Amino acid sequence: MIKKIEQISTKELEEILTIWLTANIEAHTFIPESYWQENIDFVREQLPQADLYVYKETDKIVAFLGMNETYIAGIFVLNAYRNQGIGQKLLDAVKHSSKTLSLNVYAKNQNALKFYTKQGFRVVSEQLDTTGELEYKLVWES
Repeated sequence: MIKKIEQISTKELEEILTIWLTANIEAHTFIPESYWQENIDFVREQLPQADLYVYKETDKIVAFLGMNETYIAGIFVLNAYRNQGIGQKLLDAVKHSSKTLSLNVYAKNQNALKFYTKQGFRVVSEQLDTTGELEYKLVWES
């Protein structure tokens, strides 16, 4: 079930942070694990300011989507729940509330790139991020 978190609890924040860290390490093997660990405190501060949509199974958060206005900071799904359409359900939930959405994807993250292009996103630009990795900016318009 998808739910937008209006007021995040400490428990929810910690569940989401665990998913964020685990999913980033698994999806971005080309970036040192230490990069994600060094940024967890920053993400802990930023998450409560974002629009957070979570997918729960038996009262446990197994996936989430974080947004800032029309920018999707990411969709993160626990490994055991991937390839079940959860990411698409989260994305569909936010597509209904916006005419345009944008996000960034690392060029080396081919699974994410394929997922987003299948969902109607198109690459509009590219740049190097703070890790020195090439990333694409993608946009979706209704």
